[in-house]
Amino acid sequence: MLERVFAPRSVAVVGASRDTRAVGRVVLDNLLAGGFQGAIYPVNPKAEEIAGLSCYPSIADLPQAPDLAVIVVPAPAVETVVRQCGEKGVPAAIVISAGFKEAGPPGAALERAVVAAAAEHGMRLIGPNCLGVIVPGSKLNASFAPSMPPSGKVAFVSQSGALGTALLDQAASQGLGLSHFVSLGNKADVDEADLFEAWAADPTVGVVIAYIEAVRDGRRFVEAARALSRAKPLVVLKSGLSDAGARAVSSHTGSLAGSRHVYEAALRKAGAVQAHSAEEFFDLAAAFASQPVPRSSSVCIVTNAGGPAILATDAAERLGLSIAALSDSTIQSLRSKLPAAASVYNPVDVLGDAGPERYAIAIDAVTQDPEVGAVLAVLTPQAMTDAPGVAAVVSDAARRHGICTLASFMGGERVADGIRALGSSGIPHYPYPERAVSVLAAMTSRLSVRDEDAAPEPDMLREPSVVREAIDHARRAHRRFITEGSAARIAAAYGIQTPSGGIASDLSEALGLAEDVGYPVVLKIASPDILHKSDIGGIVTGVSDPDALRAAYERVIRNARARMPDARIWGVTVQKQIEGGIETIVGLVHDATFGHVVMFGLGGIYVEVLHDVSFRLCPVTRREASQMIAEIRSYPLLKGARGHAPADVDAISDVIARISALATHFPEIVELDVNPLIVLPKGQGAIAADIRIGIGE
Repeated sequence: MLERVFAPRSVAVVGASRDTRAVGRVVLDNLLAGGFQGAIYPVNPKAEEIAGLSCYPSIADLPQAPDLAVIVVPAPAVETVVRQCGEKGVPAAIVISAGFKEAGPPGAALERAVVAAAAEHGMRLIGPNCLGVIVPGSKLNASFAPSMPPSGKVAFVSQSGALGTALLDQAASQGLGLSHFVSLGNKADVDEADLFEAWAADPTVGVVIAYIEAVRDGRRFVEAARALSRAKPLVVLKSGLSDAGARAVSSHTGSLAGSRHVYEAALRKAGAVQAHSAEEFFDLAAAFASQPVPRSSSVCIVTNAGGPAILATDAAERLGLSIAALSDSTIQSLRSKLPAAASVYNPVDVLGDAGPERYAIAIDAVTQDPEVGAVLAVLTPQAMTDAPGVAAVVSDAARRHGICTLASFMGGERVADGIRALGSSGIPHYPYPERAVSVLAAMTSRLSVRDEDAAPEPDMLREPSVVREAIDHARRAHRRFITEGSAARIAAAYGIQTPSGGIASDLSEALGLAEDVGYPVVLKIASPDILHKSDIGGIVTGVSDPDALRAAYERVIRNARARMPDARIWGVTVQKQIEGGIETIVGLVHDATFGHVVMFGLGGIYVEVLHDVSFRLCPVTRREASQMIAEIRSYPLLKGARGHAPADVDAISDVIARISALATHFPEIVELDVNPLIVLPKGQGAIAADIRIGIGE
């Protein structure tokens, strides 16, 4: 039904005014000024004519049901107007009026009543508290924005009306054409997911950019965004990513999974390109709207100055791009046609006195090199520089060879004509080469977006009754956390290896268990009330013989009773100590918006102090798990840095995927930490030395 919003045949403005400063009048004037070709009906019981149009006292009095109603009346009157629209047969409305949930509880109640009234009649609502909708291709400006942007391929959705007007003005000044602009406001009905679904198959939309403050239904958002991003680029600028609001929960994963990490994981799952500033937001929009995706992550720089080229090279390396190694034939072609002093390797330096012809030789050669995925043309103004001429040859080569091409003409007035020529030819320009490289790096993320979901993992669940029994037992005992022994059995049910051992109720049983599993062993206090055992001195490692075990047993029992006198003490857990290996952590937490999120990092100071971790939304495949592992800064330690044997990274991926499967099968698991997961040398596996599992509803 959103087609009635984007391409209506008739529009009613409810709250149109004779006062040219009133919002209702501005909306009406914008519809007229934009050249809307359909019928326009001002609605105002106190006027017979507004802006030369016949005015009607109510929606019920209109000669026909309009496709779209734009409602600009005080908040208390909106519900009545929406009901009148529904009774008249209006399929969609834009509620610009403010004073709803953004104004507090009474406004929230009004908003719920408005949504209910629309739902009764099958109406769709944009807003309330929004700027409106603009569709240049339909000559529709149903907003109170100050101007109509040029028509183009960029669909722009913004939760903030104020930011929307600023970015609309910037788009107009940069010549960035829009296919749609939608201000969502409070998102009481239509939200980003609805728009993503509508735009995925819309041929007028080439790229979607979205400014988001909050997401209502995280799973639906990700699904809709993922379907959209398979078809066309989606760029998201998410505000409010501070970790100050991280949940205070008992697991390491929960304490680290602030909004920034979770939203980044969600956007990655969705295949979206994340912008980190308003500047980057528009940089990416301009590039995706006018250029193809880079053929690879290898970039070639063509420049008339060495310094800027070095800056671009440094930025490329820092951002994960490679400097393309030009083929021998390309190098020979450049050497035969450029001056002897020119650099024919990448970066290709055509020298400071280069004119358009020299740039044409270089760019034409490198764009045909199969090793080059994208081209960055850099220019600095010299006395003989012809910036418009260089812009023309850059544009011509990009058009003929169909390769992603960006430009950075550094300077001011001396290069202004060249910059304007680039813009008119559809070549995105950035004032500094590092900024252009940053855009290329973001664009290459499209190379990893798959047309289809990854193949489903094989069923990892071996004994579902074990997991169900453990969860039900904890609930009957009114415990939020599953006991350590039950957690180990759950791990086994999912094929996750744990150390041999068990719970001993007294010293004699502890000695027997240690004899069975073999020294050295680890002793841990066994209590359903003590979650953080190390914090109270409830863990002793390296217990090497019976005498050491007796002392360790007495110590952990004494510490537990002294530090937590009300805790129930079941005895001690005796486990075989794992020799060697690298300590890592795998965790899981349930986010209220997006569902289960998995975390990975190295143990010890890497997670406690450095927060060197990565996150993914569930479900997580082994391939995604491998990417998680490679993202952390300390990944070289797992690969075998400084002579150490490589760790069994594949085993970590397997554990991550199995924990993801566990959460998928049993969504009531809301918190899980495997800390540490001890990773042995390559081919020897990984062992979950300690597991904590929390449950919810």
